[in-house]
Amino acid sequence: MVLLFVGAAIAMRAPLAIAQAKAAGDSDKPPALLPGLDKQLIDTSANPCTNFFQYACGNFNKLYPIPADKSGYGTGAIVFDYTQYVLHDLLDKVAVDSATRTPDEQKIGDFYASCMDTDAIHAAGLKPLQPELDRIAALSDKKELTDLLAHFQLINVNAFFSFSEQQDFKDARKQIAVVDQGGLGLPERDYYLRTGAAAEKTRQQYVQHVTTMLKLMGEPDAKAASDAQKIMQLETALAKVSMDITSQRDPKNVYHPMTVTQLAGLTPEIAWQQFFERTGTPAISDLNVANPDFFKGLTAQLQATDMDTIKTYLRWQLINSTPSYALPQAMDEEDFDFFGRKLRGQPEQQARWKRCVNATDGAVGEALGEVYVKSQFSAASKAATLQMVEDIEAAMDKDIDGLDWMSPETKVKAKAKLKLVADKIGYPDHFRDYSALKIVRGDAVGNAWRAAEFENHRLLTKIGQPVDRGEWGMSPSTVDAYYNPSMNDINFPAGILQAPLYDPNATDAENYGHVGAIVGHELTHGFDDEGRQFDGNGNLADWWTAEDGKKFDEKAGCEVKEYGNFTAVDDVKINGKLTLGENTADNGGLRLAYLAFLEDAKRKNIDLTAKDANGYTPVQEFFVAYGQNWCGSTRPEQVRLQVQTDPHSPREFRVNGVIQNMPELGPAFGCKPGQPMMPVNACRVW
Repeated sequence: MVLLFVGAAIAMRAPLAIAQAKAAGDSDKPPALLPGLDKQLIDTSANPCTNFFQYACGNFNKLYPIPADKSGYGTGAIVFDYTQYVLHDLLDKVAVDSATRTPDEQKIGDFYASCMDTDAIHAAGLKPLQPELDRIAALSDKKELTDLLAHFQLINVNAFFSFSEQQDFKDARKQIAVVDQGGLGLPERDYYLRTGAAAEKTRQQYVQHVTTMLKLMGEPDAKAASDAQKIMQLETALAKVSMDITSQRDPKNVYHPMTVTQLAGLTPEIAWQQFFERTGTPAISDLNVANPDFFKGLTAQLQATDMDTIKTYLRWQLINSTPSYALPQAMDEEDFDFFGRKLRGQPEQQARWKRCVNATDGAVGEALGEVYVKSQFSAASKAATLQMVEDIEAAMDKDIDGLDWMSPETKVKAKAKLKLVADKIGYPDHFRDYSALKIVRGDAVGNAWRAAEFENHRLLTKIGQPVDRGEWGMSPSTVDAYYNPSMNDINFPAGILQAPLYDPNATDAENYGHVGAIVGHELTHGFDDEGRQFDGNGNLADWWTAEDGKKFDEKAGCEVKEYGNFTAVDDVKINGKLTLGENTADNGGLRLAYLAFLEDAKRKNIDLTAKDANGYTPVQEFFVAYGQNWCGSTRPEQVRLQVQTDPHSPREFRVNGVIQNMPELGPAFGCKPGQPMMPVNACRVW
């Protein structure tokens, strides 16, 4: 449950390009971070009571148009871009081969340098992949698939299905194995099944993309075209037995404990005990089979598909899963053309160094993050953020008391869960040990696979071990935040705690509107339609009375309907059910931040009616700061992709959809009931 502040999770293959650039190319300097309230962004001709997003952000696109190598650009992108430049500077220094480098500096420096060495990558061509291609070619019987699929899982090639570990939903103290649906090349299953001209065009473009990639691998034109059709048919069959993205949001739908013997009964074509041994998984007798129907369907497909088609599919899965920066130039460009230009509307590929910064952070993020926080994150910032988190938690505690729809019995349990939320600020107490990871300078493909294998082994060896509740799921430099229901923790990496999101020089009103709303967002996730199903210890347990659960669903239904009426692009509306959790977190988060801000103002004797040098009262500053969290614009192709795959609403509705549910805006800006930002019937869950 991430904030998705800069949209990085949307990209299925090509990295999301969100850094600022000049029209003629990348600037050699990072952009200036925005102030807590930027008057330049405000469109004074817009009525805040009619369209608050336009009012708070109307001039942003004039000042910061989407660069050619981006599919969207906004406030969070500026912070991300600034952070990329900082990381770039750090990596440039440690990329110089020197005996004075620490072991971790050697790893991040050589990984980055190998990614940047395009001459070596392009000269090598497909040679680094040849051992894996030979392994596929050597398959002569479906019984031999088990070993290959186990190996592929370790290097992040999720052919046919995916395999990893998770906390047991019913006992969060345990870490268990999990197998789930997978094996698709398009972003999610409905891309194969959705009707309409736009969906059909995307499928045709995908088949052409697969054809081109197969030709670049050396297949003759006719065979490549034929094989691409076979791959599409196989993936479509897998999509038909996959669970849709909205259904996957309900944890009960993806939790089906089974014995290994029961799994073997679903998919006997895979020798599961052998598979677990080959992946280095500790001995297990049971696991979570997230979608049993998928594995029943997988059996049918494995039985019905000839060996040559399976081998063709495996070659495609291998090349499609290999990081595009490590592929020959023609393949890299073709990969971007489909996943970047066609799927997301991004005209140009982003600069190589940015892609390599992203890749290094993804592969060895805590090693890079440890270097980053030493120079970029102060103890004072950590202390100030922690204080704000505690203030917002106190606001939620008080808010629970005032809920007129929740029974005293459920309130006691809600507050008990709230008290158990763990607050993680900046970076982990203990950084990961990468000593067993081998990074070889000049071996971009090998480094990517070894890093993936290192991480997957780290995850799998956790199975059967006590849960490490100090572990983080994001690197310290990440410009984002998240809540984990199984851990019951909220996490704010150092990367997101920068201006304007958190600025020690900004007013309290601005900071509460910015990062305060982000803190409230993550905290509310613990009580949204997914999070509320977990108790304070992280177990999937119903702690609600039946009547309170019904009332929650009714209130959540208001948001489903409200957001489902928003048109995102063309004739495509927001999926109110898919985005329910994030919309609830946005709405609840801003309310909690507002309540905490009022308490802060009372504590500090801040006059809420006095205007400052900007001409705004503190309450107005609070709302404008929140709106400016989401300033920016997104290309229509990216909006379409987001609405179809992402649980977050597009940026405009993360402002107006929330503001129109905050009646406190009215007195602050002189709005009248019935105006768009002050509807008569507003929605409120928390």
